[in-house]
This record gives sequence, structure tokens and C-alpha cells, in this order.
Amino acid sequence: GPPAPGTDLASLVLKAHRVVQAVMATLALAVVAVLTVFLFKAVEFAIAFTRLRRARAGIAAGPGLVSLPGDCPLARTSRAVLDEVTNLPPVLTADLRAAAQARLDLRLDRIEAGAVRQLRSGGGLLASIGSVGPFIGLFGTVFGIMNSFLAIAETKTTNLSIVAPGIAEALLATGIGLVAAIPAVLLYNAVLRRIAAFRHALADARAELILRFSREL
Repeated sequence: GPPAPGTDLASLVLKAHRVVQAVMATLALAVVAVLTVFLFKAVEFAIAFTRLRRARAGIAAGPGLVSLPGDCPLARTSRAVLDEVTNLPPVLTADLRAAAQARLDLRLDRIEAGAVRQLRSGGGLLASIGSVGPFIGLFGTVFGIMNSFLAIAETKTTNLSIVAPGIAEALLATGIGLVAAIPAVLLYNAVLRRIAAFRHALADARAELILRFSREL
């Protein structure tokens, strides 16, 4: 049946102690933050993988070195390889070849590191919410239960109608903490998997460009 008057979730939140309300508000903001990061990362990864596929198709279209337009990591990689070849001296010794290879590897490592760092943006927030969220909710629970015991001492009764609302609001704080933490952990792990997949695809295309660079040498 319908909840008794004053026992629905909205009433529990409104009648909760200010400290418990602050905990709930903090956790609610954490839930909003997780949803925001989820939407942002979904769009970001979709764009990143689409650009990477287009760049790989541009590389596969011809056998030689290419200069791909755009700002995706693979496009910048192709331009770095072509730039290194363009600036090679007319006569190459073994030392010059090794130096050119080392310079190119350094430039490509920086491009990859920058791309991964950008894709990891927001991951720290997810990790923090996933690890700290349950403890914030637990703090609200402990405080709410403490208030319930104080109510028992003040009224000198163990009537459940007196202490049950306080216990309920305390448990609600833990529930909101779990609602924030569980999606944050799942999303953080999903971000790590997508980054690993992106790095693998980028490394395959990078290896092809390095092979073509070696043929030019």
C-alpha cells in the first residue's frame, strides 16, 4: 500500500538532520557528475575512434608516406613522419639513420601520450567518487544512527515510530553513496578498456608508418 504520511523518501530527506542532508546533497552531486562524465566520454570516444578509423583508411589507401589532415593522433603521427623524412640530409650514414629513428620515436611517443592523457580526463573524478562515495554515505549513516540513539535517550522509549525515521534516513545516505560509487567504478573500468583499445589501434597504424619510414631511410 502507499507509505504512511511522512515516511516517503522526500519526507525523509526534508526531515533529516542538516549533516545528513549535506551528505545526501554531496552524493547527489556526485551522481550528477558521474552521469555528466559518462555522456562526455561516450561522445569523446565515439569521435576519437571515428577519426582514427578514417585516418587508418587514409593510410591504407596508398603505399607511401602521407600527410593526413585533421587533429587526431594518427593524422599528427603521419605529418610527423613525413616531416622527418623531408628534413633528412641528402647523404645518410648509419648514425644519422639511428638519430632520425630516435627523433621520430620521441615525437610519436609524445603524440600518443598526449592523446591518452586527453582520453583519461575525467577518470580521476570517477576513481575518487568510486572509492570515496561509499564512505561518505557511511558517514551519513553513522551520524543518522547516532541521532536515533540520542532520540531514544531523550524520549526514554524504544518505540520504533520514534527511531525508525532516523534509521531510515541514515540508511538512505548509504544507498545514495552506493548509487554514486557503483556506476563510477564501472564507468572508470570501461574508460580504461576503451583507452587500451584505442592505444592498440593507434599502435598498429603507427607501426605501419614506421615501416614506411624505414623504407624511406
